[in-house]
Amino acid sequence: MENQTELNNRSSTITLPWADGDYTFRLAWGQLIELQEKTNAGPGFLLDQMWQNTWKVQHISEIIRLGLIGGGLTPTEALKMTRNYVESRPPLENLSLAQAILALSLQGAPEEATGEAKAVVEKTNE
Repeated sequence: MENQTELNNRSSTITLPWADGDYTFRLAWGQLIELQEKTNAGPGFLLDQMWQNTWKVQHISEIIRLGLIGGGLTPTEALKMTRNYVESRPPLENLSLAQAILALSLQGAPEEATGEAKAVVEKTNE
């Protein structure tokens, strides 16, 4: 994949060069619920904190860890990667990655049609 971002419009996944290779990240519904439980904050509130620089360091590590799990790594693999490449590094090194993972999971991919828009497109194609 030669150092480029790959975006899967249907599942809001993002594949990026990170750490020691290319990794897929995704926060599905279950990961978003776990993120809320781990941080005691809703994902929209967390995203706002990420943009306004009022985040906590565990927000960065939890978003990335859960994004790796949603992207297909086992919880054990994701925890190991997070410890090695997030928690042992300066927080700002991974801030933009955490922002991208969370924003994509909440907003969807740019070209992804919302349910209502998709229904209108399907209706006009009948």
